[in-house]
Amino acid sequence: MNTDRELIQSVVETLRQGEILLAEISGESYTRKVLIAFNASIGGHYRHCLDHFNILLESAAAGDLNYDHRERGTLIENDRFAALNASRELRAGFEKLNPDFLARHLNVTCQTSYSASGSQVSPSTVGREIMYAVAHAVHHYALIGVMGGIMGVPMPAGFGVAPSTLKHQEQTARAA
Repeated sequence: MNTDRELIQSVVETLRQGEILLAEISGESYTRKVLIAFNASIGGHYRHCLDHFNILLESAAAGDLNYDHRERGTLIENDRFAALNASRELRAGFEKLNPDFLARHLNVTCQTSYSASGSQVSPSTVGREIMYAVAHAVHHYALIGVMGGIMGVPMPAGFGVAPSTLKHQEQTARAA
C-alpha cells in the first residue's frame, strides 16, 4: 500500500471506530450533557469530528478549506443514527477519493487567535489536512472516552488511543 492510500485508509479506520461506538452506545448516552466536561455531549464531540472530515472531503475537490464553517446543534449531534449514516457516507466518500488529490494545495482558514477578530489563513495540502483531521478526531475520541467513563458507558477497545500509542503498547507487551 502506498503512502497516499495509507492516508486515506487512516480516515476510513477512524470513521469505522466511530461507527463501532455508535452501534454500541445508547441514544441517551450519546446526547447526555456531562457537566464536568464543559456541559458537552458525546454527540457534540462526534459531530465536531465529522464536520472536519466533511469540510475536508468537500475541499479536496473545491480547493479551499475553511474550518470555521461548521454547524452546531445539527441532527448528527442529537441523533446517533443520523451520525452513523453520516459516518458511513463520509467513509464511502473517502474510500472513493482519488489519491492524486492528496498533493493538492489548499488555503486553510481557521480562527486560531484569541485576540485577533478574524480568521488566519495558511497554505497546506489535502494530505496534510487528512493527517490533522485524523489526529484531531483521535483527541476528540479520547474526550468521548473520558465522558463515557464518567457516565459509566464502556468504550470500544482502543477507542481514542493514538495509533502510535497502540503500536507502542503492543511492542511493550511483546517485550515483557
